[in-house]
Amino acid sequence: MDLKILSLATDKTADKLQEFLQSLKADELASLLQNQAVKGRAVGTFLRAILKGSPCSEEDGALRRYKIYSCCIQLVESGDLQQDVASEIIGLLMLEVHHFPGPLLVDLANDFVGAVREDRLVNGKSLELLPIILTALATKKEALACGKGDLNGEECKRQLIDTLCSVRWAQRYMIQLTSMFKDVRLTPEEMNLVVAKVLTMFSKLNLQEIPPLVYQLLVLSSKGSRRSVLDGIIAFFRELDKQHREEQSDAELSELVTAPADELHHVEGTIILHIVFAIKLDCELGRELLKHLKAGQQGDPSKCLCPFSIALLLSLTRIQRFGEQVFDLLKTSVVKSFKDLQLLQGSKFLQTLVPQRTCVSAMILEVVKNSVHSWDHVTQGLIEFGFILMDSYGPKKILDGKAVEIGSSLSKMTNQHACKLGANILLETFKIHEMIRQEILEQVLNRVVTRTSSPISHFLDIIMYAPLILQNCSKVTETFDYLFFLPLQTVQGLLKAVQPLLKISMSMRDSLILVLRKAMFASQLDARKSAVAGFLLLLKNFKVLGSLPSSQCTQSIGVTQVHVDVHSRYSAVANETFCLEIIDSLKRCLGQQADVRLLLYEGFYDVLRRNSQLASSIMQTLFSQLKQFYEPEPDLLPPLKLGACVVTQGSQIFLQEPLDHLLSCIQHCLAWYKSRVIPLQQGDEGEEEEEELYHELDDMLESITVRMIKSELEDFELVIAKSSDIRTNGGFGTSNNICACLVMGVCEVLMEYNFSISNFSKSKFEEILSLFTCYKKFSDILSEKAGKGKAKMASKASDSLLSMKFVSELLTALFRDSIQSHEESLSILRSSSEFMHYAVNVALQKVQQLIRTGRVSGPDGQNPDRIFQNLCDITRVLLWRYTSIPTSVEESGKKEKGRSISLLCLEALQKILSAVQQFYQPNVQQFLQALDVMGTEEEEEAGVTITQRASFQIRQFQRSLLNLLSSEEEDFNSKEALLLLMVLSILSKMLEPTSPQFVQMLSWTSKICKEYSREDASFCKSLMSLFFSLHVLYKSPVTLLRDLSQDIHGQLGDIDQDVEIEKTDHFAMVNLRTAAPTVCLLVLNQAEKVLEEVDWLITKIKGSVNQETLSDDMTPEDASSQAVPPNRLIEKAIIMQLGTLVTFFHELVQTALPSGSCVDTLLKDLSKIYSTLTAFIKYVCQSSRGIPNTVEKLVKLSGSHLTPNKSSNNPKCSEKEKAAVSTTMAKVLRETKPIPNLVFAIEQYEKFLIQLSKKCKVNLMQHMKLSTSRDFKIKGNVLDMVLREDGEDENEEGAASALTQQDREPAKKRRKKCLS
Repeated sequence: MDLKILSLATDKTADKLQEFLQSLKADELASLLQNQAVKGRAVGTFLRAILKGSPCSEEDGALRRYKIYSCCIQLVESGDLQQDVASEIIGLLMLEVHHFPGPLLVDLANDFVGAVREDRLVNGKSLELLPIILTALATKKEALACGKGDLNGEECKRQLIDTLCSVRWAQRYMIQLTSMFKDVRLTPEEMNLVVAKVLTMFSKLNLQEIPPLVYQLLVLSSKGSRRSVLDGIIAFFRELDKQHREEQSDAELSELVTAPADELHHVEGTIILHIVFAIKLDCELGRELLKHLKAGQQGDPSKCLCPFSIALLLSLTRIQRFGEQVFDLLKTSVVKSFKDLQLLQGSKFLQTLVPQRTCVSAMILEVVKNSVHSWDHVTQGLIEFGFILMDSYGPKKILDGKAVEIGSSLSKMTNQHACKLGANILLETFKIHEMIRQEILEQVLNRVVTRTSSPISHFLDIIMYAPLILQNCSKVTETFDYLFFLPLQTVQGLLKAVQPLLKISMSMRDSLILVLRKAMFASQLDARKSAVAGFLLLLKNFKVLGSLPSSQCTQSIGVTQVHVDVHSRYSAVANETFCLEIIDSLKRCLGQQADVRLLLYEGFYDVLRRNSQLASSIMQTLFSQLKQFYEPEPDLLPPLKLGACVVTQGSQIFLQEPLDHLLSCIQHCLAWYKSRVIPLQQGDEGEEEEEELYHELDDMLESITVRMIKSELEDFELVIAKSSDIRTNGGFGTSNNICACLVMGVCEVLMEYNFSISNFSKSKFEEILSLFTCYKKFSDILSEKAGKGKAKMASKASDSLLSMKFVSELLTALFRDSIQSHEESLSILRSSSEFMHYAVNVALQKVQQLIRTGRVSGPDGQNPDRIFQNLCDITRVLLWRYTSIPTSVEESGKKEKGRSISLLCLEALQKILSAVQQFYQPNVQQFLQALDVMGTEEEEEAGVTITQRASFQIRQFQRSLLNLLSSEEEDFNSKEALLLLMVLSILSKMLEPTSPQFVQMLSWTSKICKEYSREDASFCKSLMSLFFSLHVLYKSPVTLLRDLSQDIHGQLGDIDQDVEIEKTDHFAMVNLRTAAPTVCLLVLNQAEKVLEEVDWLITKIKGSVNQETLSDDMTPEDASSQAVPPNRLIEKAIIMQLGTLVTFFHELVQTALPSGSCVDTLLKDLSKIYSTLTAFIKYVCQSSRGIPNTVEKLVKLSGSHLTPNKSSNNPKCSEKEKAAVSTTMAKVLRETKPIPNLVFAIEQYEKFLIQLSKKCKVNLMQHMKLSTSRDFKIKGNVLDMVLREDGEDENEEGAASALTQQDREPAKKRRKKCLS
């Protein structure tokens, strides 16, 4: 039978074939076709024969063809056919589809939809036929019965696709179904349907099945709906990551979810590769991705940015055209995230409205962590982004050895956070990925070498993490060659970072020593200082066998980064030889400039403590140096050759030998040796020789002490007599000034030396007081004879040589030592109020130096732990002294020059608290605990919080301020009150804003402002600033601003002199002297901040509305139900804030403010509130909902309170201008500058009000007074007529014009003169 069909098919006409096929039953034909297909013999020829005999022009032939198609589809889906046979059948069927009539095409398509719905498809191979069927159907123009009505072909196709997307798809042929749509011409609506259907299927698939489906979806996106595809993929993985984090946070499930997490991140990596590949082929997809993520920045960034989308963006940087755009987007996101976080942390009002979400920085660091799962395509982008952040937001310049940020406090904090994030990205990437470590290090070292004018400490942290990796990095050795040209700070940081490596790499150590020896003889002073710093570092870290342990000095880098037995390669003997060679090299520095010697003297003490076996060599070197300037004759005065310390070269005179620092170094080394080494000695011969050296040094210091006390001014052979001049200009004066400073330094060193050996001896304390008298003589002469400005500069430049530890011990002895046996000797020092004043002043100077440079001079000056301990001790003493002897009690006694001791104590306390807040924020608990003298171990066990400890200290200073305020106005100490407020401000920042102690502090400050009146403007400003800073962390300050504006209005009166204002007394601190400009400018500044917060909220809800509209296409119900309620809450809060601010500005606009800064600021802020009102009205216009009643009330309030007064405000300003004309024209012009901006802001507000009125059919302008119309139109006919009239009288008018010009010219000149 099959052979007959094949033979009939060879005839030229198909009539006989048709007749034969009609005679066969459908089942017989189907079985024949099935047998041929299964056997695989000439199935294509057989199928062509059947199709030839079944023409679609005849009804029977079309039906037979339809049945054949149905049979073939079942055969292909059965899985019984070979792959090539099935493909051949499908190919033949595709070619013949377009011959089908419309109704049968609909039936075929419905068969496919039914097969999908009922899950009859086995392998989905037949789905290749469906796109051809749908395409052929779309070409049919006639009406077809489809569904419940008659539709044309295009409409039928739309309904079939809709039906297909509404049924459930089986997992096994989901990819084929998605792939099938790429061959169908789809309208945008149909495309959205398909994309939405595929995206909903993600959650029903296994993780491993998602990447191929995503690939097909990306291929399909070339037809359209690119943003929907990207948004859906990102949203799906954002939710998956979120679920995974929640599961991981559960300790019980942490072990169970480890494997799925790895699998998830691997799948994410594969999908990112698919998307990047798709973007390479279709750039429009990349542009849509960037548009989508940029648009999401306006609302809630966490809805667009997530670890997955950030990783995708970083992978996209490998495509050149997108790299810069991606990094700009990420930079903007990071900075905006940090700014938003700071804004939220500083405002309780915002915290109640906007929940804190995951910061972008945390997401980026999560990407770094996830990149361990074969995300090689992400790591390069991470490295680039890390360096971009560090380069863009790192500290820009160095001042006094300390990195300085430029800009406002908000931008400074943001920049610091962004730079720290960049460093964390690089550091974490460095830890995870071994392959790219070399690249990171090379880039870091390149920046270290090339950025000589910028701080590089943030880069050195990365080097310090992994010195062992540097061992094979030739770049380090290359970097050593540039040490000549690098600043000292950079050299010290770099050498400290690679120091552990020098212990295990002989070649690197030799290279460094060679470079340092060359630098020792370089012509540049900085190069020689760098050589000294390098050699001192080597001496500290190559310990000689037998050296005492010095745990308190051990640098953390030596312990945490490299665990290696240094004696395995370098024996102790080799270390000793090496160190002695270095000391010989350093001896050559003693003949160089003072700066080089100074660096050496400051470093020797640390070397001695780290390497005690080098004590003999170091002390011998120092002893030899001192002998050059020491007068051995016991009766010779003065005991030191001060003249030899000063060198004259031509007309220049400068210091050659810092003798005071040399003596300081000897004194500290001697004291340490006596306390640590001598008690452990056994009496060897070498040790006896050392003891002789130390005894000789002791004798020299004793002799210098005695002779310095005996020396008079004339003995120093200086022209320093009381009648002489010590000005620094002129050769003689400069020399005298240098020598006087040396004498003062020597006196300070000797005071510390005698105190350390005194054992509370009466005679020694008398010597200390005599040395102080000598010091004071020179100090007074320098202060009196030098110019005031220069004296201040000199005192700031020359820091005290007393060590911080000694200052701590001295203050403790002077103020807190109550031991009976010490009483008599200490009374000698206590009897001199000048000496006690000096001791506190030095403590203040040390803390100021710490804040200015981040270190203090003297031993342990760069050891943060020691500095912190000394700060605690000093604070405890000063706090006791200030609270025990108040300033009022002290000043009621004898009056002293300058500030009293108690006031100095308070100033030092304020500076110490600032330093602790700046440098020791993590140690605040320890600091406050150290201040609590009565603290016990029981309290520690009870777990006293920082808030409780800070609150205890606050109460002490509150009592002191209340005592001050209780005094009479003329006895009020403004300086002390300001310092107390600064202390309270710093301590209040340690309180938890939700704690009762914080509320108590706020209510106390409020009470002070309400009940006490002081005319001191600076005190009022500090107090009100503290009040505002506390209030914003408790609730919004708008009602407070309204009350203050009423007080200001009552104090200053109304602009209309005929109107009598009833004075309000909300705050007694607002009086006639403080109301303007002090309080007025403060409240206006605070109103600006409130407006900034409101603007931020408006931007946020605008963005969320945009996100709603973007997501409405996919899930309208969810988007609207979830986003609207928070927005309504925020809208209500915005209206409340703006309404109260309108009444606040209404009061100030009516107030007779003095011309100047108050009027300027008021006009600027009025422009801002109108701009904010305009932004809110624009938001309401864009909103799809109707206008709420509260908005209408706000518009009415703004019209009744602000706009009528706008017209009266300008005359008020003009009155001020008229009054000011008599003084200067410039002041008037300055005051009128903000007025055009204000007028423009009001007109913009009215413009959008009119738009909103038209939209909501409510007349919102009924309460507004319309401004003058400034629109105009040039009418051509009128212009021509005027020009003709002008032409007739041209000569006369020309002459008049020239005359007028001559008259006006001098006036213009006068105006310019006035402006300049």
